[in-house]
Amino acid sequence: MAISLSNFLLPIALLTSFIRAATVTYDFDIGWVYSNPDGQANRPTIGINGQWPIPPITATKGDRLIVNVKNSLGNESTSLHFHGLYQNGTTHMDGSASATQCDIPPGSSFTYNISVDQPGTYWYHSHTRGQYPDGLRGPLIIHDPDDPHKDLYDEEIVLTFSDWYHDLMHGLIASFISISNPSGAEPVPNAALVNDTQNLTISITPGKTYLFRMVNMGAFAAQYVWFEDHTMQVVEVDGIYTEPADAEMLYITAAQRYSVLVTAKNSTDANFAFVGSMDQDLFDVVPEGLNPNVTGWLVYDDKKENPAPKDVDAFEPFDDFALVPTDKEGLYDHVDHSVQLDLKMDNLNDGANYAFFNDITYVPPKVPTLYSVLSTGSNATDPLIYGSNTNAFVLKENEVVEIVLNNNDPGKHPFHLHGHAFQVVSRSDEEAGNYDASTAPAMPSIPMRRDTILVRPDGNIVLRFKADNPGVWLFHCHIEWHVLSGLIATFVEDPLGLQTQLSGKIPTDHLDVCKAGNVPTAGNAAGNTVNLLDLEGENKSPAELPAGFTARGIVALVFSCVAAFAGMGMISWYGLQPVKAKTG
Repeated sequence: MAISLSNFLLPIALLTSFIRAATVTYDFDIGWVYSNPDGQANRPTIGINGQWPIPPITATKGDRLIVNVKNSLGNESTSLHFHGLYQNGTTHMDGSASATQCDIPPGSSFTYNISVDQPGTYWYHSHTRGQYPDGLRGPLIIHDPDDPHKDLYDEEIVLTFSDWYHDLMHGLIASFISISNPSGAEPVPNAALVNDTQNLTISITPGKTYLFRMVNMGAFAAQYVWFEDHTMQVVEVDGIYTEPADAEMLYITAAQRYSVLVTAKNSTDANFAFVGSMDQDLFDVVPEGLNPNVTGWLVYDDKKENPAPKDVDAFEPFDDFALVPTDKEGLYDHVDHSVQLDLKMDNLNDGANYAFFNDITYVPPKVPTLYSVLSTGSNATDPLIYGSNTNAFVLKENEVVEIVLNNNDPGKHPFHLHGHAFQVVSRSDEEAGNYDASTAPAMPSIPMRRDTILVRPDGNIVLRFKADNPGVWLFHCHIEWHVLSGLIATFVEDPLGLQTQLSGKIPTDHLDVCKAGNVPTAGNAAGNTVNLLDLEGENKSPAELPAGFTARGIVALVFSCVAAFAGMGMISWYGLQPVKAKTG
């Protein structure tokens, strides 16, 4: 009997994968600690197991990753999102509070159980109301035995860049979304950090090539990054391997990742600075004395000085649009489902400034969206049940989805999609206005892919992905201030397939945290299980402003009210003074 060699090769390949696979477990007790990373303010910070910076998560492609979380914060709920992991088959482990799970209340525990089937540079962070800038964010690295670039470098080094605030988020949020801030000016960071510190030194061996895995874990600021007198070769972005491309400077938005090769010089004659510089164009007002830079050094000889970084004449970063994925995935040349998202920032009748897609600002539903999917039967295909303020779009299995995003705002916005990497098929210059297919440049035959992309001021982007991963996936700006002000859409992907996939598989501890937080887990966005189209009592945004009322009008109203109250206070003070007897 003839025996095919392939009959032996397949079992051997499977056996190899089983040998490689391991279970990697992390036990995380999340609680408050104190830290002072820039030496300017000792402040409460969210740590893990009594430490901050929090530990990196590392695993190897094929591993099972288990993260056991206990919330010991005492005064805040929390969650963990594993940014960039597609969560194939495990959308309930995505960590998006109010979308795929309930918040973890103080005193409760929760387990994330993930099969890691993708290598690359990622990070993890809280996905609960503005929390990660208080410290709950760290790198997540998935190693790859089959890395196509593994023969090109000797060692790897992880660099995280971030902005840092001296004040706690709950106070900053209260002043940000407020009638006293009708323009929506975001709080400006107090400092920039690298690896959650400043003045970092990295020992370098002459002649070696290093893979630098770089993550921007900031809440707001993109950073320009460069290594003085060294050229970077980009080989990965957001978990997507790319053909090597030389870059002298990178622009890394909040939530983006780059892996670059840097080859050391052959001598130890000098040490060299590397710099992360916050993009101050994002700030409405640059505070006097703000240092936007964080500097580190490649140290060839620790007995030599670490020189101050040189001034740069202009920021001229590498254009990531030109990157070519090594797998050469071709353009999705037909579209089954096109979603247009028109972005604006505007005020509502509480006087505060909010962010909108298609005139809707996101408000978390009473029932997490995933639990609405799983509890509504055939009605799960109706986007109406997911609420008036969730910007929900229902996608069919395996259809090619196009997102056309028009940025009708003079600010820069980095957008992130959960559950997928997308093809970036069109990206305009700033002030190009809305996307017009008839005048747009031809789309690349092999588009760049990643999971976080910048849309330029008053410009547009077009993204495409295949709906091959049933789940509830958020699409949002990754400036945390804009997440808080509602710049979120929800993709409900193959809801009926998802019901079958997750039937009976939601872990008990996931439902327990909902019960502990008094959060319903069945019905539509309002928690109605009888009439799924009745959204009475749902969480909603404040009402719209009266026609013709503008942010400038709100500013005038605020100052008029302040002046009026001040005047009334003066009158009251004067009236309360004791009457003096007339003399003379």
